[in-house]
Amino acid sequence: MVAKTETFSNPPARDKLLDAAIGLMRDRGYNATTVDHICVEAGVTKGAFFHHFKSKEAIAEAAVDEWCRRRVARYTEDLGDPSDDPLARIDRWLDGLIESVREPVERPVCLLGMLSQEMAGSNSRMRTVCQAKLEGWTGLVAQLLDAARRIHAPRRDFDSLQIGWMLNSLWQGSLLVAKTRRDPEVVANNLRHAKAYIGTLFANG
Repeated sequence: MVAKTETFSNPPARDKLLDAAIGLMRDRGYNATTVDHICVEAGVTKGAFFHHFKSKEAIAEAAVDEWCRRRVARYTEDLGDPSDDPLARIDRWLDGLIESVREPVERPVCLLGMLSQEMAGSNSRMRTVCQAKLEGWTGLVAQLLDAARRIHAPRRDFDSLQIGWMLNSLWQGSLLVAKTRRDPEVVANNLRHAKAYIGTLFANG
């Protein structure tokens, strides 16, 4: 009887290219990353690149989509059961964000924020793409706060969407400061303040 041998397939070229683009653009930004850089990092040919992506802009857009897909998967895991108390879910989400910037394999850099800052003023297509992703993050916060308001008595009236944008700005701004100071605890401390603030919105927060 012949023993079976396990075979492991390498990731497809498109996945390698996306991983490379995400990593390089988080480290260097869009303008300092070239197609050649991406191909070398991915270990694929330039022909393979243009088979999957028509331009650097196209892979940047795909990289933002993939980055956000991965982040949403993590957020969903951190949020947990949709039937749980919305305030508990927000608390778990913010704890998950804190933990994510402390992980050795991670860096306190959001690709979405990086490209938003670099390209929003010069590339209308990427500005639209990044704006939609930022609105999605903010909208999720607003939905959770609205759900919490239906269960818990608010201490005062508040605009859920405005608070969503405040938290989004706090998150992205904290990442920028942490990157400059090379200190992820900046993010952790700011998110702890955010958790405390959300607690003040509700009578039993």
